[in-house]
Amino acid sequence: MGYKKLIRKRTTMQTQEEMNVLVPEKLAEIERDYDVTVLWAIESGSRAWGFESPDSDFDVRFVYKHKQDFYLSLNDHRDVIELPIDDTWDVSGWDLHKALKLLYKSNPTLFEWLQSPIIYQQDESFINRIRPLVSQYFSEKKMLHHYLNTARTQMNKYLSGDKVKPKKYFYVLRPILACRWIVKHHSVPPILFDDLVKELLPN
Repeated sequence: MGYKKLIRKRTTMQTQEEMNVLVPEKLAEIERDYDVTVLWAIESGSRAWGFESPDSDFDVRFVYKHKQDFYLSLNDHRDVIELPIDDTWDVSGWDLHKALKLLYKSNPTLFEWLQSPIIYQQDESFINRIRPLVSQYFSEKKMLHHYLNTARTQMNKYLSGDKVKPKKYFYVLRPILACRWIVKHHSVPPILFDDLVKELLPN
């Protein structure tokens, strides 16, 4: 049985097509309320990994920038925007300065954002300048450490009970396969679970 058939089906409030309209509207609201410009906005989590279930919420993530004076200030400022979470979506973003520091540290989460197949909004200049830097700052050691710890955490969180939802196995398998990809290819693992499976698991 294919792994997607194991995921229990339910009814969602919104479809991806509806969110493709709603999310840009929400991003425009964020830009007005926080006086920022959204440079990159994508879907993260299970929908970006390719094993969402119909009742999965939408994890919207974005990188934004303030006006120049914000970065010239000597005062510390909050570098994250987080909206209240509801049953439909979870929306949060990082300031450009924070994102660049995480890029320098080979942050796997940022690297996944830059690979997401579901893009809501993008600044071509930003993405064309930042994507080539991924391979430059890629660290095998940091990536392996992250994915190994993620697998352990997910295993303890989701697989320790008497009953386990089939989808939760994929939350453990994906970081394990990401580690195997890094060891084999010495590069950033793909975000899609299908790509990891096809390359690393026997038929």
